[in-house]
Amino acid sequence: MEQQSYNKSALEVQTALGTDLQKGLKAQSAAQRRKENGYNELEQKAAKTIWQMFLGQMKDFMILVLMVAALISGLMGEVVDAVVILLIVVLNAVIGVAQEKKAENSLNALKQMSAPYAKVIRDGEAISIPAREVVVGDLVILEAGDMVPADLRLTECVNLKIQEAALTGESDAVEKDAAVILEDGAPLGDRINMAYSSSVVTYGRGRGVVTAIAMDTEVGRIAHMLNAEGDRMTPLQQKLDKLGKTLAIAAMGICIVIFITGMLYGKPFFEMFMTAVSLAVAAIPEGLPAIATIVLALSVQRMAKLNAIVRTLPSVETLGSATVICSDKTGTLTMNKMEVLQLYTLGNGYSPDHAREDEEERILVSNCALCNDARFSTKDGAETALGDPTEIALINVARKMGYDKNAMEAAAPRVAELPFDSERKLMTTVHRLEDGTLRVYVKGAVDVLLSRCSHVRAAGTTRTMTEEDLSVIAAANDGMATKALRVLAMAYKDIQTVPEKDEMFTLEENLTYVGMVGMMDPPRPEAKEAVAVCKQAGIRPVMITGDHKTTAVAIAQSLGILKGDDLAITGQELEAMSEEELAEKVERISVYARISPEHKVRIVNAWQKHGHIVAMTGDGVNDAPALKNADIGAAMGIVGTEVAKEAADIILTDDNFATVVSAVGEGRRIYDNILKAIQFLLSCNVGEIVALFIATLFNWQEPLLPVHILWVNLVTDSLPALGLGVDPAEKGIMNHKAEKHDSVFTKGLVWRMCYQGVLVGGITLGAYLFGHHTGSVEAGRTMAFITLALSQLIHAFNVRSSHLSVFSRQLKSNLYLYGAATVSAMLMALVVFMPFLSGIFSVVPLSGPQWLVVLGLCLVPFMVVELFKAMKINEINGQ
Repeated sequence: MEQQSYNKSALEVQTALGTDLQKGLKAQSAAQRRKENGYNELEQKAAKTIWQMFLGQMKDFMILVLMVAALISGLMGEVVDAVVILLIVVLNAVIGVAQEKKAENSLNALKQMSAPYAKVIRDGEAISIPAREVVVGDLVILEAGDMVPADLRLTECVNLKIQEAALTGESDAVEKDAAVILEDGAPLGDRINMAYSSSVVTYGRGRGVVTAIAMDTEVGRIAHMLNAEGDRMTPLQQKLDKLGKTLAIAAMGICIVIFITGMLYGKPFFEMFMTAVSLAVAAIPEGLPAIATIVLALSVQRMAKLNAIVRTLPSVETLGSATVICSDKTGTLTMNKMEVLQLYTLGNGYSPDHAREDEEERILVSNCALCNDARFSTKDGAETALGDPTEIALINVARKMGYDKNAMEAAAPRVAELPFDSERKLMTTVHRLEDGTLRVYVKGAVDVLLSRCSHVRAAGTTRTMTEEDLSVIAAANDGMATKALRVLAMAYKDIQTVPEKDEMFTLEENLTYVGMVGMMDPPRPEAKEAVAVCKQAGIRPVMITGDHKTTAVAIAQSLGILKGDDLAITGQELEAMSEEELAEKVERISVYARISPEHKVRIVNAWQKHGHIVAMTGDGVNDAPALKNADIGAAMGIVGTEVAKEAADIILTDDNFATVVSAVGEGRRIYDNILKAIQFLLSCNVGEIVALFIATLFNWQEPLLPVHILWVNLVTDSLPALGLGVDPAEKGIMNHKAEKHDSVFTKGLVWRMCYQGVLVGGITLGAYLFGHHTGSVEAGRTMAFITLALSQLIHAFNVRSSHLSVFSRQLKSNLYLYGAATVSAMLMALVVFMPFLSGIFSVVPLSGPQWLVVLGLCLVPFMVVELFKAMKINEINGQ
């Protein structure tokens, strides 16, 4: 019904809904309607159970590969191997579930936005009921401070203003008019005869008949859009999934080649099958999923300190990959409160920070404070301003300039008033000054107020207003308007007595013009710097707002979002574009104004078609579908609506756009560190494959046993990999664009992984051969096992940077890595020297010369990589 209500009269709506605009519904009728249509509540997505969260962690392709490997190992009798692999899988799932549950609990603690009660008229009497019991046809009473409980067709408005920022994105409260009948297709923000669920009454009072509840409201329509959106894989999930598939295919290929080679040599079938399984285990970095999960979980703790709650682990890395940030204006880039930025007295325009302290200014600021219904209120020791946002801005600027509203009202009490209304576009108050004079203060629209002025106050005197004065004032007004400032004019006069009631209109005649104030919802102080950092980091900031184009352009230009040939368009212009035209122009458009929720989703999709990773920040209900559809959604925690928080991946608890930038840097650090861990682990895997493959080709005995490979992959390597995961960010991490790669296998990483893996495999084989020739097969395997493990511990320090030496001062210290390497070395010592463990791992005591060879070989990869860095051949194309 709601879609047709704004274009009908209140009486037509009354008839259509079967209600009474004076007495409301009958209680019996309301109960019947509630029984038929249900409660006035949005449908909640069923919360995931712990078991569902656990199963969700098991969908990762690499986890499935590990489970298959564990099954095969178990079937082949390698119970220890199977148990160890399964323990890793369970650990990974437990960490993921714990973080998801913790984020869910944090979000529940943030839930604040609600409309618990509503005042309705039933059976001709006003009653207060839970908002969930409101039904279609109810007559709702609205007063300042109320939250609108459902979508209403207004039937009565007395100076009614409603803040709809959460739904439309406009920071100004909207002045409502019940008498207006709008044309079909009127934009949501222009429907001044409607009040929408979740919006807030800031001024005046009114009544309205409920036209839609629950999921049929505008908020509910957006919730439907959210439910229609499927979950999207993050870039990290996509890359790790692709990595898992690549490794699985590689493992299968290696198994087949080794198996066939062994069979050609005439080796027993079972022995070759076990060798092939060993190689498959060697090809897969079993610890990687758990390490990636732990690294992300540790990062989540860091993010919490940066004022961001992360709902899903991969979201951290995704933000680091962002190439576009689509940001709502109101409350995200701006303060979400009106502020007076400019004062004007005849011929003088200036900032409140540079007060002139003359008589004109005193009268102007007195007008701001006294011709005003906003007030300061103290509750639980905290002071807040209550009232219309515009009037709050006026009492704030008065206080900023040293004028205390309470003290001024005590000295000059109000004795009469003419409240603001939309027809006069003026507000007037009368005050008795300390000398007994009655002073009239008037504020309102510039053109209207000037038409009521016969005099002007300037240079300490009052004189008759001239045409030249009007031209000067008009030019000043236009100047402020071009800066997207909302302008109010101020005037006054002194009278002897308050006129009779039917003569009150004379208060607004023969006034003396004193000046104007220009106000706007200003940009956050830190937003400009954050935008600059974004651009430096190769991230394109885009403003998307429901506000007017002039205001949006002014804010965007002041922040540096709109520059040069960048375009700014409106929702109507966007509506006229085809998908192809939008996709062609989207990279040139920096500002979208008067935008609806459907438009936001189109914009995000258009950027994604160009291969961009899109982040969306916002706080309103209208942001929710795009938050859900974007690669990463960041909602505001303080002023953010519940719908937006539920749709987002990250909640910014300080509502600060600059926090997004910090999160981007953290995301980049995490992605770099996960790549370091992947390079570290895979170089070891390549080394194991090289050693086993060459041994099989030359018909040698296995240089490494499956238990050796699993120990190195899961224990010895895992702790240093975790240490790499918390490595500090390299200097200048936000001075370059986010690298766009479909796979973790960049040319540089593949090159380093291969040559370093060959080095590790070569020294492992060398150790095996030396031990075999100077002792036995067992001695050779022991030397190979120890060399492989210890060389990896030393190699971990090489991996910290692809171009900086281990000894470079630019690399900040990482005590976690030192600790991890030490613990891994101690665990390795236990395996080698404790008889019980050495028996399980089939290792034997080594001679002095054999130990010297092992230690010498362990340093080879370290020295070669350092040499390659010095020769600038450790990277390919800077990767």
